[in-house]
Amino acid sequence: MQARTIFMPLAFVIATSMAHAAAPAETVKPNFSQAIPNVPGKTLTAVEVLFPPGAASLPHRHAHSAFIYAYVVSGHIVSQVDGQPARTYAAGESFHEEPGAHHLAARNPSSTEPATLLAVFVADSGEKVLTTPDP
Repeated sequence: MQARTIFMPLAFVIATSMAHAAAPAETVKPNFSQAIPNVPGKTLTAVEVLFPPGAASLPHRHAHSAFIYAYVVSGHIVSQVDGQPARTYAAGESFHEEPGAHHLAARNPSSTEPATLLAVFVADSGEKVLTTPDP
């Protein structure tokens, strides 16, 4: 039940922001959430982000307390975080985002193959919204 509380706002914010995008939307699927017992006040939350062919997310920011590790499970993902050039990551590759980073681009460059990303957040346990689309 606790995991659902953490995931619902994240999924809602991403789904709502994607409704306005021209490209197909990604789907966020809850994977895991657990308070970290030896790091008081922090929770580890993992979500699968499923990108159909050509899907993209709108620019967004993550919670200021959230350090993010992202692992490409399948396909390719183009990602760009503020101050860095866009880069394409293949299945088996990973990247990270610093707390409060501005995620300018996240998309599947393929027009025929889906892509899946595992995003792991380490954030303050009180954070209810982990992803916020740009205004």
